[in-house]
Order: sequence, then C-alpha cells, then structure tokens
Amino acid sequence: MSAPQPVLIVGAGLLGTSIGLALSGAGREVWLSDADPDHVRTAAGLGAGVAYVEGAVPALVVVAVPPGAIAPVVATALGSGAVVTDVGSVKAHPLAEIAALVDGARLARYCGSHPMAGSERSGPLAASESLFEGRPWAITPHDTTAPEALAAVEDLVATCGAVALRFAPDHHDQAVARTSHLPHLMAVLVARRLADAAPDQLALSGQGVRDVTRIAGSDPVLWRQIIGGNVAALRALLSDVRTDLERMIEDLDDSEALQALLQRGVEGTRAIPGKHGGEAAPTEAVFVSVPDHPGELARLFGDVGEIGTNIEDLRIDHDPGRPVGLAELQVAPAAAAGLRDALESRGWAVHR
Repeated sequence: MSAPQPVLIVGAGLLGTSIGLALSGAGREVWLSDADPDHVRTAAGLGAGVAYVEGAVPALVVVAVPPGAIAPVVATALGSGAVVTDVGSVKAHPLAEIAALVDGARLARYCGSHPMAGSERSGPLAASESLFEGRPWAITPHDTTAPEALAAVEDLVATCGAVALRFAPDHHDQAVARTSHLPHLMAVLVARRLADAAPDQLALSGQGVRDVTRIAGSDPVLWRQIIGGNVAALRALLSDVRTDLERMIEDLDDSEALQALLQRGVEGTRAIPGKHGGEAAPTEAVFVSVPDHPGELARLFGDVGEIGTNIEDLRIDHDPGRPVGLAELQVAPAAAAGLRDALESRGWAVHR
C-alpha cells in the first residue's frame, strides 16, 4: 500500500499548526507555508511539518488563513490540481467568491470545512496536536463537490481525531451565527460595559463576569472579518435579541414576566448537547478550596481519582486577594455526597 501523499497547509497559525501537528503525529508528510516565514520556522520547530518548497505538488491543500484572504488563496491552490479545503468559520460567502474566480472543474476539487476548536490565543505557539480530538468539525460540500474531494476532507477530519458533521454551506453559517458569532457579540457588549467602570466596581468582579466576557478578549481584527462574512444570518438573530432586550427592559418590574424570560434562558442552557453529543446529564457541584501553589490541583485530581468519582466538568474561581482557589467539580448527583465526605477525610476544605 502506498504512503498517503503530502498535505500542504497554507497558514501556520493556531489552526494550521495544530492540523500539522495532528497529521505529522499520524505519520503524514506535511508541508507548511505562511506569509510570515517566522511562523513556518516556529511551526516546523514544533514538529508540525517542513517548509514548503515552491513547485512541489501536494494531494491536499488546507487553507488556514484569515477569513478575508480565503477565496484568493483557495483559488490559487486549486490551480495545483490538488483537493483544497479551508478552515474558515464562514462558508457561503467564501464559496461564492471562489466560484467567481475558478472554473467548474477546479471548483469540484474544493470542499470547505470548519473545525469547532480554537483559543483566544493565536499563532503557532498556541497550537496543540490534540486541539481537535473529539471536537465537532463541520464539512460543507457544495452542489458540485467531487466525491474524492469530500473523501479527502473526511479523511483529514478523522486523522485529526475530530467528529465530522456535514452541513450545506448556508445552513452551516446559520448554525455558527447562533452558537458562536452571536455569543461572541453578546460577550463584547457585556465587556464593553466594564471598560469605563470605576475600579471599586470592578473589584467586585467574580467568576460569572469572567465566564461571560472571556471570549470578548479575542483578536478584534480576526472577528471583524468573521462577522463581516456572516452579516445576513447575524442581523436576523440580533433583531430577535433586540426584541427580547426591549421586552426585558419593559418587564423588569413585572416579576412573573421576568421569571418566564429567565426560565427560557434555563431551557436554552439545557438544549446545549452534553458529552458525546447526547442530552446533557444532570450534575451537582462539589466546591473545594485549593491552596494557590504548585501541585495542589494535581493532588486534588489524584485524590478524586483514587476515590473513584468521575468529574463531568470543572471550573476554578480565583478572586483577587484570596489565597486559595475555589474548584467547582461537577459530578453525578448520586456521587456528590460521598465525594464531599471522602475529600474532607483527606484534609480538603469542602464547602457545603
């Protein structure tokens, strides 16, 4: 059996380098290209592949460049005769741009995709070989995508350890508008209210405000391009949010109407899929004080493992001026009481 042919990754940032690390770890030959030679050197030094030599012909090209550059880079890559995918977070608008730049034969070798994984950090040093493991990865073939192009992208997703989900390009954009782009804009609006706040007010910041605003710290230049490529879907959702906001303002003094609105929020959180894509299972929080010095969190995990309790989710709250962190361990309700008792018997301060 012949070895898989090389993969060229154009764009050695967070996603491109992470893909290179995953493919290289699986034994694939990976070539790296980037407008910034330092990115290529860094990614290659991490083991994500080797620098691309001009004129070499890959079997698959993965375009991992900023959203505004996707269409021309994909069009150029299609000239090599390779199958081409991109990992941009918007699919319909780039597809239309690509279709205007290439003929039908070349377009057939293009199949878009979008891994639902990333970080607020950027660049090759933020990359991880395991970034995509178990994460959804949308594959968005268009009406004339060739079967072999679709198969090559499916193989890419499987090799990176992700879970392939197939979408039409426009349906994908509606989905990410609801689950990614709208939440980002809501986080921005909340964070914006903090920018001019008095320091004594910000001193009261807790984990809740950090959770809500975390994604607002992402690169504004990148997100300007992402949002600009998905305006129609976002405008419809934002219009709905505006209606809800106006109703909320009117209902602040109406306790029953306000409770009904809050309950809809609860229902929305329950609609988010749980582990393995199924319905979210009920959990109960076990709060444990963790001294803020090296090794304590590892010791806590070790004790929980010896006790035999599975942690379903975890959050750590570090408030200013507090010498300990508060670990919130989400576990199955039936296991919570026993875990609290067992941890206390091992000397942990458990909040009941």
